[in-house]
Amino acid sequence: MYNLKGNILKKTYKYLGYILVLLIPIAFLAFYKTYFVQFPNFKENITTYTHLHALISTMWILILILQPILIEKGKWKIHKVIGKITYGLFPILILSFIPLIISMYHSDHPKKIFLPLSDSIMLTLFYLLAIYNKKNVSKHMRFMIGIILVFLGPIIGRIGLLILELSPIITQNSFYGIIYLILIGLIFYDKKFNGNYQPYILFLGIWITHQVVFNFIF
Repeated sequence: MYNLKGNILKKTYKYLGYILVLLIPIAFLAFYKTYFVQFPNFKENITTYTHLHALISTMWILILILQPILIEKGKWKIHKVIGKITYGLFPILILSFIPLIISMYHSDHPKKIFLPLSDSIMLTLFYLLAIYNKKNVSKHMRFMIGIILVFLGPIIGRIGLLILELSPIITQNSFYGIIYLILIGLIFYDKKFNGNYQPYILFLGIWITHQVVFNFIF
Protein backbone atom coordinates (compact mmCIF):
# COMPACT_ATOMS: atom_id res chain seq x y z
CA MET A 1 0.00 0.00 0.00
CA TYR A 2 2.80 2.42 0.86
CA ASN A 3 4.40 2.01 -2.57
CA LEU A 4 1.11 2.46 -4.41
CA LYS A 5 0.08 5.51 -2.43
CA GLY A 6 3.61 6.87 -2.60
CA ASN A 7 3.56 6.69 -6.40
CA ILE A 8 0.24 8.54 -6.48
CA LEU A 9 1.68 11.12 -4.12
CA LYS A 10 4.73 11.60 -6.33
CA LYS A 11 2.56 12.28 -9.36
CA THR A 12 0.14 14.75 -7.76
CA TYR A 13 2.04 16.39 -4.88
CA LYS A 14 5.59 15.84 -6.08
CA TYR A 15 6.76 19.37 -5.37
CA LEU A 16 4.82 20.00 -2.15
CA GLY A 17 7.89 19.96 0.11
CA TYR A 18 9.84 22.27 -2.17
CA ILE A 19 6.92 24.72 -2.34
CA LEU A 20 6.72 24.70 1.45
CA VAL A 21 10.35 25.90 1.65
CA LEU A 22 8.84 29.33 0.93
CA LEU A 23 7.48 29.23 4.48
CA ILE A 24 10.98 29.87 5.84
CA PRO A 25 11.61 33.36 4.36
CA ILE A 26 7.94 34.33 4.79
CA ALA A 27 7.98 33.32 8.49
CA PHE A 28 11.27 35.18 8.99
CA LEU A 29 9.73 38.30 7.45
CA ALA A 30 6.59 37.97 9.58
CA PHE A 31 8.42 37.62 12.88
CA TYR A 32 11.36 39.90 12.12
CA LYS A 33 10.05 43.03 13.85
CA THR A 34 8.73 41.27 16.94
CA TYR A 35 11.41 38.62 17.44
CA PHE A 36 14.41 38.22 15.13
CA VAL A 37 15.39 41.90 15.11
CA GLN A 38 16.03 41.66 18.87
CA PHE A 39 18.66 38.93 18.54
CA PRO A 40 20.80 38.42 20.58
CA ASN A 41 19.70 40.96 23.23
CA PHE A 42 16.02 40.19 23.57
CA LYS A 43 13.74 42.50 25.52
CA GLU A 44 12.05 41.50 28.76
CA ASN A 45 8.77 40.71 27.02
CA ILE A 46 10.56 37.89 25.17
CA THR A 47 10.52 35.15 27.79
CA THR A 48 11.89 31.62 27.93
CA TYR A 49 8.43 30.42 26.94
CA THR A 50 8.55 32.67 23.87
CA HIS A 51 11.86 31.14 22.83
CA LEU A 52 10.49 27.64 23.43
CA HIS A 53 7.39 28.33 21.34
CA ALA A 54 9.53 29.83 18.56
CA LEU A 55 11.93 26.87 18.62
CA ILE A 56 9.21 24.20 18.60
CA SER A 57 7.22 26.02 15.90
CA THR A 58 10.37 26.30 13.76
CA MET A 59 11.07 22.60 14.20
CA TRP A 60 7.53 21.80 13.13
CA ILE A 61 7.77 23.96 10.03
CA LEU A 62 11.01 22.19 9.08
CA ILE A 63 9.37 18.80 9.64
CA LEU A 64 6.35 19.80 7.52
CA ILE A 65 8.77 20.76 4.73
CA LEU A 66 11.01 17.72 5.06
CA GLN A 67 8.40 14.96 5.31
CA PRO A 68 6.87 15.29 1.81
CA ILE A 69 10.37 15.62 0.34
CA LEU A 70 11.33 12.33 2.02
CA ILE A 71 8.24 10.68 0.55
CA GLU A 72 9.03 12.04 -2.90
CA LYS A 73 12.57 10.65 -2.55
CA GLY A 74 11.26 7.28 -1.34
CA LYS A 75 12.92 7.65 2.09
CA TRP A 76 10.11 5.93 3.97
CA LYS A 77 12.17 4.72 6.94
CA ILE A 78 13.44 8.21 7.74
CA HIS A 79 9.93 9.59 7.22
CA LYS A 80 8.53 7.10 9.74
CA VAL A 81 11.27 7.83 12.30
CA ILE A 82 10.59 11.57 12.12
CA GLY A 83 6.88 10.83 12.36
CA LYS A 84 7.45 8.96 15.63
CA ILE A 85 9.56 11.85 16.96
CA THR A 86 6.52 14.10 16.54
CA TYR A 87 4.66 11.96 19.10
CA GLY A 88 6.77 13.72 21.74
CA LEU A 89 7.26 17.01 19.90
CA PHE A 90 3.59 17.71 19.26
CA PRO A 91 2.47 17.80 22.93
CA ILE A 92 5.33 20.24 23.62
CA LEU A 93 4.07 22.44 20.78
CA ILE A 94 0.57 22.54 22.25
CA LEU A 95 1.88 23.15 25.78
CA SER A 96 3.91 26.09 24.44
CA PHE A 97 0.61 27.84 23.65
CA ILE A 98 -0.45 27.87 27.32
CA PRO A 99 1.72 30.81 28.54
CA LEU A 100 0.53 32.89 25.57
CA ILE A 101 -3.12 32.04 26.29
CA ILE A 102 -2.71 32.88 29.99
CA SER A 103 -0.97 36.15 29.15
CA MET A 104 -3.75 37.18 26.77
CA TYR A 105 -6.43 36.19 29.28
CA HIS A 106 -4.98 38.60 31.84
CA SER A 107 -4.46 41.39 29.30
CA ASP A 108 -6.79 44.29 28.47
CA HIS A 109 -8.20 42.27 25.56
CA PRO A 110 -8.84 38.72 26.87
CA LYS A 111 -10.98 37.85 23.86
CA LYS A 112 -7.75 37.61 21.86
CA ILE A 113 -7.23 34.16 23.37
CA PHE A 114 -9.64 32.92 20.69
CA LEU A 115 -6.84 32.82 18.13
CA PRO A 116 -4.15 30.79 19.97
CA LEU A 117 -6.83 28.64 21.64
CA SER A 118 -8.54 27.81 18.35
CA ASP A 119 -5.14 27.24 16.71
CA SER A 120 -4.19 24.70 19.38
CA ILE A 121 -7.55 22.93 19.02
CA MET A 122 -7.29 22.71 15.22
CA LEU A 123 -3.66 21.59 15.37
CA THR A 124 -4.62 18.82 17.80
CA LEU A 125 -7.57 17.70 15.69
CA PHE A 126 -5.64 17.61 12.41
CA TYR A 127 -2.61 15.94 14.00
CA LEU A 128 -4.72 13.20 15.60
CA LEU A 129 -6.50 12.61 12.28
CA ALA A 130 -3.14 12.49 10.49
CA ILE A 131 -1.80 9.91 12.95
CA TYR A 132 -5.03 7.89 12.82
CA ASN A 133 -4.67 7.75 9.01
CA LYS A 134 -0.89 7.23 8.98
CA LYS A 135 -1.23 4.05 6.92
CA ASN A 136 -3.37 5.86 4.38
CA VAL A 137 -0.79 8.16 2.81
CA SER A 138 -3.38 10.12 0.85
CA LYS A 139 -5.43 11.12 3.91
CA HIS A 140 -2.40 11.42 6.17
CA MET A 141 -0.75 13.95 3.87
CA ARG A 142 -3.90 16.05 3.55
CA PHE A 143 -4.38 16.29 7.30
CA MET A 144 -0.76 17.40 7.58
CA ILE A 145 -1.59 20.08 5.02
CA GLY A 146 -4.37 21.09 7.41
CA ILE A 147 -1.68 21.68 10.06
CA ILE A 148 0.29 23.81 7.60
CA LEU A 149 -2.75 26.03 7.04
CA VAL A 150 -3.03 26.64 10.80
CA PHE A 151 0.63 27.69 10.90
CA LEU A 152 -0.12 30.24 8.18
CA GLY A 153 -2.39 32.17 10.57
CA PRO A 154 0.26 33.81 12.80
CA ILE A 155 2.54 34.32 9.78
CA ILE A 156 -0.01 36.11 7.60
CA GLY A 157 -1.42 37.91 10.64
CA ARG A 158 1.90 39.56 11.45
CA ILE A 159 2.55 40.47 7.84
CA GLY A 160 -0.85 42.16 7.64
CA LEU A 161 -0.55 43.97 10.97
CA LEU A 162 3.13 44.90 11.14
CA ILE A 163 4.23 45.19 7.51
CA LEU A 164 1.11 46.14 5.58
CA GLU A 165 -0.29 48.00 8.64
CA LEU A 166 -3.81 46.70 8.13
CA SER A 167 -6.37 46.59 10.92
CA PRO A 168 -6.74 43.31 12.87
CA ILE A 169 -10.22 42.71 11.40
CA ILE A 170 -9.11 43.27 7.79
CA THR A 171 -5.96 41.20 8.34
CA GLN A 172 -7.81 38.21 9.79
CA ASN A 173 -10.58 38.25 7.20
CA SER A 174 -7.97 38.56 4.44
CA PHE A 175 -6.33 35.47 5.92
CA TYR A 176 -9.61 33.58 5.67
CA GLY A 177 -9.84 34.59 2.02
CA ILE A 178 -6.35 33.21 1.38
CA ILE A 179 -7.23 29.94 3.15
CA TYR A 180 -10.42 29.57 1.08
CA LEU A 181 -8.53 30.16 -2.17
CA ILE A 182 -5.93 27.54 -1.20
CA LEU A 183 -8.55 24.97 -0.20
CA ILE A 184 -10.73 25.55 -3.27
CA GLY A 185 -7.63 25.27 -5.45
CA LEU A 186 -6.66 21.99 -3.75
CA ILE A 187 -10.19 20.61 -4.12
CA PHE A 188 -10.23 21.29 -7.87
CA TYR A 189 -6.68 19.96 -8.16
CA ASP A 190 -7.66 16.70 -6.48
CA LYS A 191 -10.80 16.42 -8.59
CA LYS A 192 -8.66 16.72 -11.71
CA PHE A 193 -6.38 13.88 -10.59
CA ASN A 194 -9.08 11.80 -8.87
CA GLY A 195 -7.57 12.55 -5.47
CA ASN A 196 -9.26 12.34 -2.08
CA TYR A 197 -10.40 15.91 -1.51
CA GLN A 198 -12.80 15.11 1.38
CA PRO A 199 -10.35 16.37 4.08
CA TYR A 200 -10.27 19.73 2.32
CA ILE A 201 -14.09 19.92 2.55
CA LEU A 202 -13.73 19.35 6.30
CA PHE A 203 -11.08 22.08 6.54
CA LEU A 204 -13.30 24.47 4.59
CA GLY A 205 -16.19 23.91 7.01
CA ILE A 206 -13.94 24.41 10.04
CA TRP A 207 -12.42 27.62 8.70
CA ILE A 208 -15.83 29.06 7.77
CA THR A 209 -16.98 28.35 11.33
CA HIS A 210 -13.77 29.95 12.60
CA GLN A 211 -14.46 33.10 10.59
CA VAL A 212 -18.06 33.35 11.81
CA VAL A 213 -17.00 32.98 15.46
CA PHE A 214 -14.12 35.45 15.04
CA ASN A 215 -16.31 38.16 13.55
CA PHE A 216 -18.98 37.54 16.22
CA ILE A 217 -16.45 37.94 19.05
CA PHE A 218 -14.55 40.87 17.58
